[in-house]
Amino acid sequence: MAATESGKVPLFLMPFQPEPPLPDIVVGDKEMKTEFALAFKQVITEKNLPEEIIVEALRDAMVSAYRRSVNASSAQNVDAEIDLETGDVKIFVEKEVVEDIQDNRTEVLIEEARKVNPDTELGDLEMVESTPEDFGRVAAQTARQVIQQRIRQAERLAQYEYYSSKTGEIVTGVIQAVHPHELTIGLNINAEGKMPRNQQIPREYYRVHDRIRALLLDVEETTREPRIILSRAHRDFLRRLLENEVPEIYQGLVEIRSIAREAGYRSKVAVSALKPGVDPVGACVGIRGVRIQAIVRELSDEKIDVIEWNPNTEQFIAKALSPARVLSVFLNKEADGMPTATVVVPEDQLSLAIGRNGQNARLAAKLSGWRIDIKGLFEAVSDTMFKIRNDPRYEHYQELESPALPRIEAILAKKEEGRPITPEEYRELHNFNNRVETGLIEERREVTKQQQRRIQASKEAVPDDAYDLPIMTLGLPTKVENLLEEGGLSNVGELAYRLLLVPDTIRDIDGIGPTYLEQIESALEVMIGYEPLSEEYDVDEELILPGTGSAQGKKESAEEDREGSADDEQTGDDADQGEDLDEDKAGDTEEEQTEVETASSSEEQDADAPDSEGKSESADQEEDQGKDQIAEDEIDAASLVPKDAYDLPIPTLGLPSKVENLLEESGLNNVGELASRLLLTPESIRDIEGVGPTYLGQIKSALEAMIGDLPFPEEEEEG
Repeated sequence: MAATESGKVPLFLMPFQPEPPLPDIVVGDKEMKTEFALAFKQVITEKNLPEEIIVEALRDAMVSAYRRSVNASSAQNVDAEIDLETGDVKIFVEKEVVEDIQDNRTEVLIEEARKVNPDTELGDLEMVESTPEDFGRVAAQTARQVIQQRIRQAERLAQYEYYSSKTGEIVTGVIQAVHPHELTIGLNINAEGKMPRNQQIPREYYRVHDRIRALLLDVEETTREPRIILSRAHRDFLRRLLENEVPEIYQGLVEIRSIAREAGYRSKVAVSALKPGVDPVGACVGIRGVRIQAIVRELSDEKIDVIEWNPNTEQFIAKALSPARVLSVFLNKEADGMPTATVVVPEDQLSLAIGRNGQNARLAAKLSGWRIDIKGLFEAVSDTMFKIRNDPRYEHYQELESPALPRIEAILAKKEEGRPITPEEYRELHNFNNRVETGLIEERREVTKQQQRRIQASKEAVPDDAYDLPIMTLGLPTKVENLLEEGGLSNVGELAYRLLLVPDTIRDIDGIGPTYLEQIESALEVMIGYEPLSEEYDVDEELILPGTGSAQGKKESAEEDREGSADDEQTGDDADQGEDLDEDKAGDTEEEQTEVETASSSEEQDADAPDSEGKSESADQEEDQGKDQIAEDEIDAASLVPKDAYDLPIPTLGLPSKVENLLEESGLNNVGELASRLLLTPESIRDIEGVGPTYLGQIKSALEAMIGDLPFPEEEEEG
């Protein structure tokens, strides 16, 4: 190797010598600490569970592993401590302090025990550390199943609590599987939702891995993971979409009053403004329909009609039948025992009002809560003419409308012959039908007011304490007492009330003649100052409301009626409704009629309810008196419920979606009908499958918050 003048070898000529290797770094405990802490944090992150849940699972697993390793008794107190920084596990076991150890699993020397507690004595029980050697490896092998089981349980509980709080809201997921009967949808926190076939939108195509939005309809707790039911066909899905898309609804400026929906085909939404100057329909539709079109696209081009809600039921029903043009709407609460709205439309609007397969009529009936009978103008006039000739209630119109009847008959004859009808003749038919139907409605209103006044006067004429007096206190003959009790009269108040309201019901009791009737009136006059009502309380039609409840029930009914005296003048034209609808169509050569019927009504369902106070009635009079009692109690309940409540749909109460569905499936979808039923026969609400004491309490609280305090029977609440 050559050297320079200085004697040094150049650097580039020096042989390469690698640097000595670094010494091995033994981390020891620090490495273990890092690995355990990272693994612990990773489990928390992956499972999305609280730290306390994981720690508790680890402790239980360590305790279970110790018991298995030493075969310890389940009655022995064992605890585990885990250092989350290093991962060290210590087992503490309760042992008896002794001098000589016979069983190491349950005994400890006093010297060892005093290291833990210096004051311990022989025979005491002390928690001492008893971690077995090589316990970490044994525990890891035996505790894996326990840890996994506890983590799965914690995951299921977290999923149930998380999604239970979101019931009724819209959730987003990814379709994982498509089955003929349901969809499987992946949700957050490793949960799975199921969308049954009946909750899917018809004609909608679903593909695996597609993102989908749906309403969280219900969460059911099972022995495995919670069953999460999703829906895109429920009407509340449309409600939530509107709330998300329309800021005015979210801000409380616009309110959704009612929704009727046939998923995948058509929906009708009734909205109202809560602030003057706000256009509710325009707010929902948006500029150039941009807001409503976004919802239509989400619902696979489902048609949506947005209608402004109107407190006037006639006008609201007319709007609900849009786009058809309506001539007139006549409300009849007493028709066939069901609240019915007869809608008259021009002949050229009849098919449009009915809709394809009756869809428009069905949706309008669901939206308004009324049974709807749609007729063309000529059919309506023909029916009116028939009633004038054959129905006693219309008999007096033969004289009132005598100048117009020949002209109406001539116009109908022209129609049958196929001759053209002039606009003036159309107008005359319309005015004639309006005069007759409106006049009959006014007469029914007047009769209802007369009946209300008579009922009110009868209740006020009977002292409250009279309902606590048994019949025998009147001193009547034993035969008369027995006849009255067989007739369902068990106290003085009931007897006086029925005698004032409809005296004929007492005379009609088998065995009660004029002589006995005079004795009864004399005894009542002596005891409670009984006097027959004056002529000003007479009614034009027979009042078929003689039934009474038990002593306490009638006493409460009288108090309720006095509390609600401010509402006694309500006519009930806007009250009552039904829900499950069917359509029947019948046609002539030029006329067509569709009738959408409800499956239930307050009168029919209440007529099936048992007498709440359990009166003893004879076999011959039981059915008639039961019907009389139901009819009278209905008017009592109606006097306590504000008329406006019958125009409010059930969703305005803010109840859980499950409760709303249960009530509507039983034929209830407005607040007034629900309140009346709960006052009259609370057992009919409580007996609805799925409505338990908790839901019943929520219903009563919501009703009292919306329409004021109502005297719900305390006995029924306790039941």
